[in-house]
Amino acid sequence: MAKKSNGGWYVERDQENSYDRVRWLNLMISEPYYLFHLLVFFTYIPIRISAFQILSPARNSFLLKREIQVFVAYCVLTVVKIVRTESWESFIQDILLFAKIFLTAIALVLDYHLSLWYALAFLVIHIIAQQPPYEGLGSSNHLTPLQLESLLTEGNTSRFWLVEFRAFSTSACVCTSSFFPELSITYSNANLSFGTVDLGLFPNAAEKFGIPFGSLNQLPVYILFENATEVARFPEFDSEPYVFGPTITKIQIFSSFNNDQLGNNSHYEPSNPSV
Repeated sequence: MAKKSNGGWYVERDQENSYDRVRWLNLMISEPYYLFHLLVFFTYIPIRISAFQILSPARNSFLLKREIQVFVAYCVLTVVKIVRTESWESFIQDILLFAKIFLTAIALVLDYHLSLWYALAFLVIHIIAQQPPYEGLGSSNHLTPLQLESLLTEGNTSRFWLVEFRAFSTSACVCTSSFFPELSITYSNANLSFGTVDLGLFPNAAEKFGIPFGSLNQLPVYILFENATEVARFPEFDSEPYVFGPTITKIQIFSSFNNDQLGNNSHYEPSNPSV
C-alpha cells in the first residue's frame, strides 16, 4: 500500500468516517429496510408508557430491572462489534439483530402476544426489504458476464483481472460490499484491474466461471485471471452448503493473492469504521 504521512492518512480517514456517518444517517431515513426497523423499535415507547400505568408497582420494578440488564448487554455487544467489525454494513446488520432479539425478549416479559407481534413484524421486514449494500465503486468496474469474457479474451487491457462475483440477495455479499472498492483503490494499476459481476442478475452465467448454480449462497467469490486464465480463487467452494455463508475479511482477501499479483504491495492496512 502506498503510504502517506501519518497526519495526511489520519485526516483522510477522518474525512471518510465523517462521510460514512452522514451516509448512514441518510440511509436510516430514506431506506425502507432501516426505516421499517426504526418504526418498529419506536413502537415500544408508547407500549411501555401504557404498561407503566396498568402494571402493578412490583411488576413495573421487575420489568425495569430487565430493561436495564438488556440495555447493558446491548451496549457491551455493540462496543465489541464496533471494535472487531471491518465494515459499517456488517456492524449495522449485527446491532440490528441484537436489538431485535433483545426487544422480542423484553416484550415476552410484558406479554407473549406482544413478543409474537414483534417477531412477526421483523419477519415481514426481512421478506419485503433488504439491507442496502455499500454503493461506492472505488476503482473497480461493474461488468456483465459477457463484458468480462470479452475483456479477458481480447487481452488488450490489464494482464491481471481480479473479479468479485457477488449477489446482494445474500447477507455476506452486503456485509463485504465495501471491501472490494477499498482494495481496488489501493492496488489498481496498469497490470491489475478490478471488476465486479452480480450473479444475482445473471445466475445462469455462474457455471461459466466454475461457480455451481446452486451455490450462490457461498458468494462472494474472488477470482484472479491472468491473460484470460484463472490463476487463483478465494474462497474455495465447499461441497457442503453453508448455512450462514462464508466469513470473509479484507485481510483474508489480501493474503489469498500473492504480492506480485497485487502490484508488489507488501503491506495492507485494513480500515475500521470505529476509528
